[in-house]
Amino acid sequence: MNTPNKLTILRIIIAPIFIYFFVIEDFYMRLIALGLFIIAALTDLADGYFARKYGIITGFGKFMDPLADKILVAAALISFISLRYVTALPVFLIIGREFAITGLRLLAAYRGVVISPTWWAKAKTFLQLTLVGVILAYITLMDALYFYNSGAVSLFEFDYRFYFNIMMWVTAVVTVGTGIDYSVKYFYMIKTVLK
Repeated sequence: MNTPNKLTILRIIIAPIFIYFFVIEDFYMRLIALGLFIIAALTDLADGYFARKYGIITGFGKFMDPLADKILVAAALISFISLRYVTALPVFLIIGREFAITGLRLLAAYRGVVISPTWWAKAKTFLQLTLVGVILAYITLMDALYFYNSGAVSLFEFDYRFYFNIMMWVTAVVTVGTGIDYSVKYFYMIKTVLK
């Protein structure tokens, strides 16, 4: 197995380990969770870099790389819901779109068609990872300030759920939009399933 594909599989393995550490309300556990997420995000950059640099583009990589991103993001978003940092509806829209398009990719693969990520889909993934990173960073920062009993905690206290949910809805709209784009482009395949 080549290096890009190994990095993709590593990202999938990290996802459940990230959830385990993140849902434990402890500063050190959250710090580990943030570190794991950063490592996973870096593997996403690295596998794309190696694949392009050495021309290692495989059908497995084209399918599994976006799927690994979906699993990682879904793990973080579900954790945010469980700890009540965000509301459930935009998260369900994001996850629903992700796995609907994964189903479309499977159908395409069955028919010998590889659906490569579009520019908008890559931008969507970047937006999702940025959103998750910002929320994780804020949560970890607040945990650290409370842990060290810092007076600076008051500087960062605000209605974070309101802002997190705005960010989540923006991401959900972009995510669903890219799903509609894929569905329109490959509707001829979807029609065969609906018949």
